[in-house]
Amino acid sequence: MDSSPKPSLLERLSALLSREPEDREALLALLHSAFDRNLIDSDALSIIEGALQMSDLQVRDVMVPRAQMDCVHLDDPIDSIVSFAIDTAHSRFPAIGDGKDDVAGILLAKDLLRAFAGRAFDLREMLRPAVFVPESKRLNVLLREFRVSRNHMAIVVDEYGGVAGLVTIEDVLEQIVGEIEDEYDFDDVGDSIRLDHHGRYRVKATTEIEDFNAAFATHFSDAECDTLGGLVIRHFGRLPERGATLELEGLKIQVLRADSRRVHTLLVERLPRPEPEQA
Repeated sequence: MDSSPKPSLLERLSALLSREPEDREALLALLHSAFDRNLIDSDALSIIEGALQMSDLQVRDVMVPRAQMDCVHLDDPIDSIVSFAIDTAHSRFPAIGDGKDDVAGILLAKDLLRAFAGRAFDLREMLRPAVFVPESKRLNVLLREFRVSRNHMAIVVDEYGGVAGLVTIEDVLEQIVGEIEDEYDFDDVGDSIRLDHHGRYRVKATTEIEDFNAAFATHFSDAECDTLGGLVIRHFGRLPERGATLELEGLKIQVLRADSRRVHTLLVERLPRPEPEQA
């Protein structure tokens, strides 16, 4: 019986790549060959491909557009800011003055805890410095800068110096590892519908229409699309922006989280029933 230890994954990959591919296409072909031979799994292949493609992508390809930026205003009262932070469920917000081109800094949602601890709260003093990057910056360069500076958000500016959008480290990493669920997302895959403290429901866009119908006693057809996200896109006739709303079968459905490629999360609440007219 052969008792010699089995080669590690790294050793097997090294043996596979010993032919030294001449270009990226040859390297990808070797990686796919490794996947076909069960040397690496599909997740590893996807991550490697995503890392290789990062140098081809620019900030403008993944940023949140200016129109979809959720910002707090310097003159807003603290109660309004806290309510806005709860509703949008972000951990960071650009703080603006006269408009979205006037970014004074970045507010961390955790800093709002000072207002509930009985401590003095001055929004301007709480702001972290804003980092500005051009639309044309490559993602691999931006990721390196995020790591060095330990910064998690940057404001994207166009060639004229105006604000074009924002980008987070999560937006960049998702190009490598796929969608990342943060502390405000759902805890597990099966938890697709969650009731919040306002009596509304946060629903994953990937929730199947059949399951949604069972939960909300609706009668949406799944003949043309399988998921709630697909249903919403079909009704809008396009990929909706964050904050877009529609009313269907007594429900108000709002796009809570979306990017330039797909819808992620929806906010669903029941509309009040109209009172019957008195004779």
